[in-house]
Amino acid sequence: MEPLTSSVAERAARAPRGGRPRATSRADLERVGFELFARQGFDATTVDDIAAAAGIARRTFFRYFASKNDLVWGDFEQQLDGLRALLTATAPDVPIMTALRAAVVDFNRFDATVVPWHRQRMRLILSVPTLQADATLRYASWRAIVTDFAADRLGLAPGDALPRLYGHTVLAAAVTAYEHWLAVPEADLGELLDTAVRRLEEGLGRASR
Repeated sequence: MEPLTSSVAERAARAPRGGRPRATSRADLERVGFELFARQGFDATTVDDIAAAAGIARRTFFRYFASKNDLVWGDFEQQLDGLRALLTATAPDVPIMTALRAAVVDFNRFDATVVPWHRQRMRLILSVPTLQADATLRYASWRAIVTDFAADRLGLAPGDALPRLYGHTVLAAAVTAYEHWLAVPEADLGELLDTAVRRLEEGLGRASR
């Protein structure tokens, strides 16, 4: 275990013994991390900072997350399984874009209590340069699910141009909706996503025919 930096050690020494309970789950640790990111910035916050604020050892942090970046993304891989399941469960007679629009909106549906944290998560993902490399890889995984679904429906290979077009454009529509949501807090995320993907339907629907 690497020693705490002096600033973290000083904060830990000053912390009241009866203060914050130790973080004992991924969700608890995420909240601690997001609080620190909001207070001192993502780049200025270290794993040692998060562990100290959570009342856990540094090595314990790595039982939950491989890195500080992974904390921001949360259980993204598990959520991708949910998106895949939504598309798999779609009836064969539902048009491709209708199925994708419904799945994207459902995939991004959150309980009201989670929305503030999700907003902070997405603001970090879309604005912090040091998270962009991770974003490229995660988006590629998300896009592959859409591409595979479109390829299966079209009877094409996932590497063909048209399924790839579905993957790239639906992702672009979703990111655009999120950017607007972050800029206009009173906007409804579900409506923005529905509208953004709906606007793709006519063009891609014609292409698939």
